[in-house]
Order: sequence, then structure tokens, then C-alpha cells
Amino acid sequence: MIALFDIGGTSIKYGVAGESREGFALLESGETASNARKLKGPGIEEKVVRLAEILGTKHPLTGISISTAGMVDEEQGRILYANENIPDYSGLEWKKHMEARFKVPCQVENDVNAAALGEYAYGAGAGCESLLMLTVGTGIGGAIIQDGRILRGHSHSAGEIGYMRMKGSTFQELASTTALVQRAGFLLDEKDLNGKVIFERAKEGEANCVQAIQEICQILAEGIFNCVCLLNPEVVLLGGGIMEQKEYLRPVMDRCLREVMTKEAYENTRLEFASLKNQAGLAGAYYHFLTKQ
Repeated sequence: MIALFDIGGTSIKYGVAGESREGFALLESGETASNARKLKGPGIEEKVVRLAEILGTKHPLTGISISTAGMVDEEQGRILYANENIPDYSGLEWKKHMEARFKVPCQVENDVNAAALGEYAYGAGAGCESLLMLTVGTGIGGAIIQDGRILRGHSHSAGEIGYMRMKGSTFQELASTTALVQRAGFLLDEKDLNGKVIFERAKEGEANCVQAIQEICQILAEGIFNCVCLLNPEVVLLGGGIMEQKEYLRPVMDRCLREVMTKEAYENTRLEFASLKNQAGLAGAYYHFLTKQ
């Protein structure tokens, strides 16, 4: 049995799955608050160790696989860099510590890469040869899969598309959920908005919410096309909280992409929306473990 963890600044998802190449199915799963700002990196590690110990009392563990926020050296299983969402996280030796504690193999992968692997193996990207995934949330994360492998780059930072420069700013400052909330708030002259409220009001015909979503989708399309020009993926996969609004967003994004992209690029790039939702990171951690072992 493989113990799986998906670690973020807000929550830690966890589960157990049997070793099988036929598909992905959790035998047990749960979620707990990470309290990352308070616990910091060492406290997060203690929390994951306790969860693994509990899982190990109920299932004979043969491995551990971790999907985590931060820049990851997946060969060493170490956090190279993490921002202020998880303080004191950089340098944490997940693989070394977990293997010493539990005496089973441990694999570690970046959370966006893991989500992309999960969708590639078991979700909306199944069957494709190459995939570009964007996760749109507080910022914009990216992951690139080519011939079944994550494209990592020289220093493990390939796919950091949120930092691309656009219009004198960065892609994520212009096209994330944060940017959508800021834009809608400006147009409506309101505070305390969130993505869910904005989409609910757009569906009711609120013109300013419709406009804010349209503007963000236009910038998303421009950023996607920039990536497509460089990578030529078979599938562009959109994930993150607001992308669960796919019935509303698909025609909007399709129209924006058709307007922005060349005819050849548009006709040869398939747009998909993530289907595994909050299990994508666990599914990707599972697939990553199987392929590494």
C-alpha cells in the first residue's frame, strides 16, 4: 500500500492506494488544515509523519509519495525553494527523512507537476502524448508533460509560467483568480468578492462580472498562445478552483483562443478542463511513485 500526501499552504490531503497499474482508487482518504503559517516547514513534516504513522497502523505500507507546494528536486526528494505560504520549508529533506523513519521508498513531486501527471494518467489528459497544464488560483502554476515525462528544466523550474512578463506585469498578476476578484471589485466598486460569487452573478447577467471574466479569459488566452508557440502541446489543460466552472468558461475560452491563436495552432491544440478536482495531486503522486519504482 502506498501512503499519499498532497501538501499545500492551506490543507494537507492524504490517502492510501494499492499498487496497481490498472487505475487509481483510494482505499482511504482525508484532509486536514495545514496551518502552514503557524507550523512552518518543520511542523508540516511532523504532521505528515503522524498521519503516515496512523495510516501505517491500518495498512501495510510499501511506499510513500508526496505532492507538495514549492520547487522540488524530485531525484533528491528535497524542497529547493518555497515562498512565504509555507515558511521555513526550503531545504526540507522529505525523501531522506521519510525513508529513514518508515523504511520504505519515498518519492516527492511538485504539486502542479503531480496534478498534471494525475490528469495525464487518469483524468482529462489520458491518452495524449504532450500536455501543458495551467492551475489558476491565487497565482498561476504550470506543468509540461512531453512523451509521458515532466519537463523539468536545468534547475527544476520549467513550467513556472505565472512569472512570464506580459503587459508590463506578470501573467499571474493579470490572469489569476486574484486578478479576477480585483478586476470585478474595481468594476463593481465592491469588496469581499470571490470567484464563486463573481461567476454566480455573471450567470445571472451582471454585466460587470461578465466583463471581468471576459477580460481575464482574454489575457489567459494570450498567455496560453505564447506557451503553445514554444511547446506545441497536444492538450492545454486548465485546472484550479474557478476552472470547475467549465460549462461557463469553455465557450468563453474557446472564443478567446480562436481570436488570439493562429489558425494552425488553434486547430491542432485541444482545450480540456481538469476532471480529477481535489484528487489530482494524490493521483499524480501515485503515478509518479509507480513510474519511479
